[in-house]
Amino acid sequence: MPSGMLQGLAHRYEAPVQYRLKLDDTEIPLNDWIGETLHIQFTGEIRCVHCSRKIKKTYNSGYCYPCFTELAENDLCIVKPHECHFDQGTCRDPEFAQTYCMVPHYVYLAVSSGLKVGLTRKGNQMKRWTDQGAMQAIPLAELPTRKLAGELEFELSKHVMDKTDWRKMLKGQVDEIDLLRSRQEILAYVPEAFRPYLLDDEEVHEFVYPQLQSPEKIKTYDLAKAPLITDRLIGIKGNYLIFEGAVLNVKKFSGYKVNIDIAAPVPAEEAEDQLVF
Repeated sequence: MPSGMLQGLAHRYEAPVQYRLKLDDTEIPLNDWIGETLHIQFTGEIRCVHCSRKIKKTYNSGYCYPCFTELAENDLCIVKPHECHFDQGTCRDPEFAQTYCMVPHYVYLAVSSGLKVGLTRKGNQMKRWTDQGAMQAIPLAELPTRKLAGELEFELSKHVMDKTDWRKMLKGQVDEIDLLRSRQEILAYVPEAFRPYLLDDEEVHEFVYPQLQSPEKIKTYDLAKAPLITDRLIGIKGNYLIFEGAVLNVKKFSGYKVNIDIAAPVPAEEAEDQLVF
């Protein structure tokens, strides 16, 4: 039985997207398990994904509290890049900033549930889009730093959403959107200072996810409250394992040690006890 600390999902960008579950140094090809009943058991052990300290709870998907408060990747400017304070000399880790922030970033448009604007480091865009469960995506501009990309994203977010409705995304309730036409409409809102960074690329990237069916209602599994899941896997999208009874956000439980294997089904009344509404 494979066992280890959850570290999120890895991808290979084919049609459909090929998913692998990362457990310590092991990667499990998950697409092969779709249609099977899986048994996932949280052992009760949690470790920080950065320092491996044994902890009772995680912060920001897998970190201990000291790493959450000290590491640059957990600073507020990661989620609000337009508030980057590198130039003020107060960055938590200037070396991290030089590697991950002071490098080219894309501002993009994507369709996950509806049209949204986002940003991602150049070279990381495919992972970013599949992590969000995007059906379509297209780069809008390439900017030299994360802060500049964040400033453009912030301006455009006044006219288009910058969040994904994850419930609609998992249900497959995706708005029909002409992404090229939407890009042309959004260009009118790009401030003059950012126009030199706009891209002419008209390639729309499309993604297909491995799913037998879409859930009608969204319920969630919470390993911290109900450490045993036994349910039939019917799909994978974004960072979610989609089961018949509920969904599991794998990224949320990074650092949790689990045992996982194909298992026999449990009676419906027992499965209901595992759900957190």
